[in-house]
Amino acid sequence: MNILIVEDDKTIASGLEYSLKQEQFSTKLCYDATSAKKLLTEKREEIDLCLFDLSLPDGSGYELCELAKQGGDLPVIFLTAIDDEVNVVMGLDMGADDYITKPFRIRELLSRIKSVLRRYQKQPKSTSFVEIENIRIHLLEGKVYKNGEEIILTALEYRLLLIFANHIGQVLSRNQLLEQIWDVAGDFVNDNTLTVYIKRLREKLEDEPQKPKIIKTIRGLGYKVGD
Repeated sequence: MNILIVEDDKTIASGLEYSLKQEQFSTKLCYDATSAKKLLTEKREEIDLCLFDLSLPDGSGYELCELAKQGGDLPVIFLTAIDDEVNVVMGLDMGADDYITKPFRIRELLSRIKSVLRRYQKQPKSTSFVEIENIRIHLLEGKVYKNGEEIILTALEYRLLLIFANHIGQVLSRNQLLEQIWDVAGDFVNDNTLTVYIKRLREKLEDEPQKPKIIKTIRGLGYKVGD
């Protein structure tokens, strides 16, 4: 996931960039509205979420939000030092997904980012299926096929597979997986349970579960599907 940070306070911006990278996010950093507009215009497809400071030296987060929402709905979270209801309502009316008032705790911001991203986790718009190696996920039917034959998955196994399908090529930590499964399933899923479900998925998807080629373990970091 690539996050665009637009913040004129370089100390705050650097702290945000460091913290997001620690959570396996990629970042693009701008210190003013002009460079942010250029990036949103030329490299929009490379951005998954925007963090906009409301007050910028050459503009405001409002105009950037308007640009981000044009021609495709990019998630937007406002960073504001103004704890003012009018400004907050104005931003939300423009289509912003959330806001957070400075000073904020980084864990709170990360929680809000993940919450917004989960709301935007839609399947690819151009297709009704996802292919991973010899596995084909039919999204509209909620069915999974291996070499053309249907594989029966439990609801939680299917959800876990969809999380991987939505993050092709991205390393997902065990905490990230647990967080997303818990939020959607509403069932009690602990670290040991996750290990069991990863094992079950591999047994159903992999040709050689002991030498997985689809759900790969990235030692010390987590799991990855695809390159």
